[in-house]
Amino acid sequence: MLAFKVDDMNCGHCVSAIAQALKAVDPDARVSIDLARHLVCVEPAEADAGQLSVAITQAGYTPEPVQTAG
Repeated sequence: MLAFKVDDMNCGHCVSAIAQALKAVDPDARVSIDLARHLVCVEPAEADAGQLSVAITQAGYTPEPVQTAG
């Protein structure tokens, strides 16, 4: 599981844009977004952390990788 802190994600549109960007890079990824915590979690099927980070950036947001337990 990869996680990114995205502090500039602050509405439902942001959530949708980020989810679409991640699915465009890795259609089979499992994406979970916690808007209140500004946290995007991804269980990738194909893409690596760098590709997912770039996808979020290209959607107009600023992802910061965070450590996850397990």
